[in-house]
Amino acid sequence: MPALFAYLGEQLAENGRDGLLFQPMAPTTEGVPLAMRERFSAGMTSSPGHPGWRHVWIALDDDGAIAGHIDLRGRPEPASSHRTLLGMGVRHDLRRAGIGTRLVQEALAWARASGFAWVDLEVLSQNHKARALYVRMGFVETGEVPDLYRIEGQSIGAVSMSLRM
Repeated sequence: MPALFAYLGEQLAENGRDGLLFQPMAPTTEGVPLAMRERFSAGMTSSPGHPGWRHVWIALDDDGAIAGHIDLRGRPEPASSHRTLLGMGVRHDLRRAGIGTRLVQEALAWARASGFAWVDLEVLSQNHKARALYVRMGFVETGEVPDLYRIEGQSIGAVSMSLRM
């Protein structure tokens, strides 16, 4: 877990690099907030179908360092247990190398085998590269909320995307 949280902290520090936000929060070098670490840790010890569950895959680079991750987690609404939420990230220096595609393929295969009917995600509107990856993987945009977030004075929208299994 310490290596995972160090990697996630680096991801949060990269948020906003080159003017592109990929997390709905201001860039931070403070690491992963305690509440987020607690949710992540607790979710990884819960099984699908139990409140707060989370299943995580990690890609390693040639040196054994974390290159990327993807997670599926339960939706908070009990009546949505047939759906799962996807979140992912790839280390800045390894983006556009196919790691994200492989991670999504792995998570989708697991979701199918686990009987989920849908995989959902939310991506910031301005993150066109991530949106293009998800479209290539079969996700369709199901809605957009403009000005959902105000981050450091900047208005940021969010796009919802879904894939029927």
